[in-house]
Amino acid sequence: MTETLHPLAQALNQALEKAAPEVFSMLSALGKRLYFPKGILAQGAEAKAKAKRWNATIGIATEGDAPMYLPSIHKQLSGLTPDEAYNYAPPSGRQKLRELWRDKLLAENPSMKGKSFGLPIVTQAITHGLALAGDLFLDPGDVVVAPDQLWDNYSLTYETRLQARIVTFPLFAGGGFNVEGFASTLRAQAKDKQKLTVILNFPNNPTGYMPTDAEGQGIVRALKAQAEAGTKLVVICDDAYFGLFYHLGGKSMTESLFGQLTNLHKNLLPLKLDGATKELFVWGLRCGFITFGLGQTENAQAALDVLDAKARSAIRSAISNSPMISQSLVEKALASPAIGDERKQKHALLEARAKECYRVANEARFKSSWDVYPFNSGYFMLIKVKGVDAEKLRLHLLDKHGAGLICTAPTDLRVAFSCLEVAQVQPLFEAVHQAIGELKQ
Repeated sequence: MTETLHPLAQALNQALEKAAPEVFSMLSALGKRLYFPKGILAQGAEAKAKAKRWNATIGIATEGDAPMYLPSIHKQLSGLTPDEAYNYAPPSGRQKLRELWRDKLLAENPSMKGKSFGLPIVTQAITHGLALAGDLFLDPGDVVVAPDQLWDNYSLTYETRLQARIVTFPLFAGGGFNVEGFASTLRAQAKDKQKLTVILNFPNNPTGYMPTDAEGQGIVRALKAQAEAGTKLVVICDDAYFGLFYHLGGKSMTESLFGQLTNLHKNLLPLKLDGATKELFVWGLRCGFITFGLGQTENAQAALDVLDAKARSAIRSAISNSPMISQSLVEKALASPAIGDERKQKHALLEARAKECYRVANEARFKSSWDVYPFNSGYFMLIKVKGVDAEKLRLHLLDKHGAGLICTAPTDLRVAFSCLEVAQVQPLFEAVHQAIGELKQ
């Protein structure tokens, strides 16, 4: 296979195998084939730096040394120059935006300080980051370990597209995260697999659960033990709802596990997926990030440079780059001195809704209709309905009560309190309770 690879791919592979052989062994067949070409983009970058008289390299139209634009479009924009709105962004994203997001990660995750990790790479939100991770590290038949309460797009991305296999464990045990179930699933799957991919999605979708500090430490211990046993582990930290912590029922973690997992063991490669999508409330801008951690600190930069190049290759070959306008807006927001207070205000709104859901859903009079799964963070909470089928209940709520919820399992309904006003919470749960009674009759 090596003989058929492009010379640039061979060079990247050789560099990674020398710097971090364990990480090289984690790459998928596609991951090993990927390389960033020295083509139009590379030549265009050289021209941008040196072509002071004429630059006829990049595929945009210009007018007056700026991107050409239509006034009927530009009049809709405020505060962006034509270059910030219409030009192509680099495949890895705007450099200043990447640096600002790294600064944000370090400020909000003290355990990342002093660790060896890459500069965040811009993605078209979390889903694109998941796809990139899959392209780089998953082959058909590979096992992905995830909790049984999981976002349905994981299956579409990894099982349908890439033909990997998701193996689940029960998320909860004893009212909290199922550390032993997680560890035992890792051990069982590692018996006939040299490499496992793990998804840690906290706060969790659909349950809205964030582990406690003790549970987080248990997760880290389980992963370290498996890495020490010789298993190669690609650990995806899906932190889509990061920062939205409400500490309902007790204090939860307030950091991503990515910081604790970075530089933990040479057999463990952590990836952090996050973004402005949920954290800055700009869902449609589709601006996310993938950040590569590393197991070791020796030769770290050389290994991270290869992973950066291969990620850029995957981006270039699939979507070319993420939208410039989204990146410019997020970059300006991150640089704004007002953004901290603005985020706190929105956090307070969501926390009030979450607390009202916690209070109402746990009222004793509803015990005959449902149990509440643990939740303390994010956008969602989940109830386990009693005596009726959850999908039939969902349809009945739609048809008879005008209420829309998501059925995630035959017994489970997801409530997105992120889109409920506080005053709407009580009537909604009253309607669910009434509808369950109607179906039981």
